[in-house]
Amino acid sequence: MSVPALNLLLGPDAADILAAAAGEYEADLTALRVADAHVAPTGGVRVRYVADVRRADGSVRGEVFVAATGDRIPAGAAVLAGEFAGTPVEVGVWRWPQDPALPGMAVAAHPARLAELLASAGLTVPPAPRISVRAYRPGQRAVLEIGSEAGGPRWFVKVVRPALVPELQLRHRLLGAALPVPPVVAADERGLIVLPEAPGTVLRQLLATDAAIPSPQELQDVLDALPATLLELPTGRGHLRRIEDSARVLALTTAANPAVPERLRESVADQLRSAASEPAGPLVPVHGDFYEAQLLIEHGRISGVIDVDSAGPGERVDEWANLLGHLSVFGLRTPRAAAYGAEILAHARRRTDAADLAVRTAAVVFGLATGPFRTQRDGWAQRTRERLELAQRWLSSMRTHSSSAPAPLIFATDS
Repeated sequence: MSVPALNLLLGPDAADILAAAAGEYEADLTALRVADAHVAPTGGVRVRYVADVRRADGSVRGEVFVAATGDRIPAGAAVLAGEFAGTPVEVGVWRWPQDPALPGMAVAAHPARLAELLASAGLTVPPAPRISVRAYRPGQRAVLEIGSEAGGPRWFVKVVRPALVPELQLRHRLLGAALPVPPVVAADERGLIVLPEAPGTVLRQLLATDAAIPSPQELQDVLDALPATLLELPTGRGHLRRIEDSARVLALTTAANPAVPERLRESVADQLRSAASEPAGPLVPVHGDFYEAQLLIEHGRISGVIDVDSAGPGERVDEWANLLGHLSVFGLRTPRAAAYGAEILAHARRRTDAADLAVRTAAVVFGLATGPFRTQRDGWAQRTRERLELAQRWLSSMRTHSSSAPAPLIFATDS
């Protein structure tokens, strides 16, 4: 199984495509590197590049380009048609910040326009605020940090597809009544919401230090405080319901790489398919993506809960599984994350069915195994294999709960 578009967009021919795009505004491409690559279960490909571009005046600057194929091409993108390896191909191309799926980017990335939007919401901002890109997933979303060279308050602008703005506002309003979720202080129908900076440091960062962190019970308290009004929102899909998507992406991205054995990938996928079951209990309010990067900590206590885009009805066991899956992957190279994961595993096992928790955590890790390819860093295939082997250990842990065999080691300090 292969994706010809991957060979095109990750190979030397990509420079010709982007050179043509740069030529549209009388610029020359002088250097190009891949920043990240995404393959959809359908086979559509999207690649983000960082390029050096020489303008007509002789100046050279760094720019971000995106190339996409198949269903990853958003409406409004410039499309180049041609042939590659004997196959017709169409490639959609755009450059930051002109993302055709995110019209709000034209405001968010433009200092004067952004200052006008913030001022209209009653926020005191300089005429030309400093804008830093914190995250950008082409065609889907971006997060920009807004500040001033002189210091003072900071805001975060989330850029999404316009249709999602009302849903995001609603989630922040519902959750903000019960938890330290940042309020929406401004919104724009073009796909922007503005949030104030929340106090604290992301828990994931603290796990690489010896700073105070919350107990498992404090995490439990956050989950228990999620408001019942979330049950009125649409129900999302847990990781165990996304196995086919993850398996497809892994097959498309690793089939030609001997560092990721097909037998390992297919074995884990087959076991997860067999383990898929009916819901473990009644639907309850969930965060939807509960893990260590979504929690802010100040003086060892939870001071902020962020990225609530997926909040709604769900199963509580999936919240614990998502957290444990992320911590077990992070713990492969961060000892304190592994130790913290062992504490949370002991806590969660007392509140859920241990075997069900293990299989759902394996599903999370299986989904995370698609991540190393996206980064395109050296050694991504080995890291993919490590995650698949970790998912296998979670599945083996599930089986040992009904036998006298000792559970395989997941975290360095678990029991």
